[in-house]
Amino acid sequence: MAIKELSQRQLRVGQEIKKIIAEEINFGRVRNLEGIDTLVTIMEVTVSPDLKYADVFFVTSDKNLELDVKKALQLAANHFRKVVAARTMLRYVPEIRFQPDTTMAEVDKIERLLHNPKVQQDLKRGDEA
Repeated sequence: MAIKELSQRQLRVGQEIKKIIAEEINFGRVRNLEGIDTLVTIMEVTVSPDLKYADVFFVTSDKNLELDVKKALQLAANHFRKVVAARTMLRYVPEIRFQPDTTMAEVDKIERLLHNPKVQQDLKRGDEA
């Protein structure tokens, strides 16, 4: 199945939601995160084509606390929806779902594979051909 490109509206709504959620976290307005001592960064927000769901991808400075952060953010999802509703002109505010961003882990995995001596040997052989 091909991945469909996001529309301009989806991108704009995603960026606005990202900005609002990041602001709420940075200014310490999320009570559920008060007991968790880690930095939380919102990396990306993808919105469904019907604008009813928004998947928020985040990273933490402490991978051991990632699950705790996810639970805390998900508990605060209604708070975020209220803030998004108040600060945007959306007819329907999307349901917000939080997911850890695994992009950097995938990049590290690919980097390790590319630096593997066996792979390096194959790459050099390919260059000679």
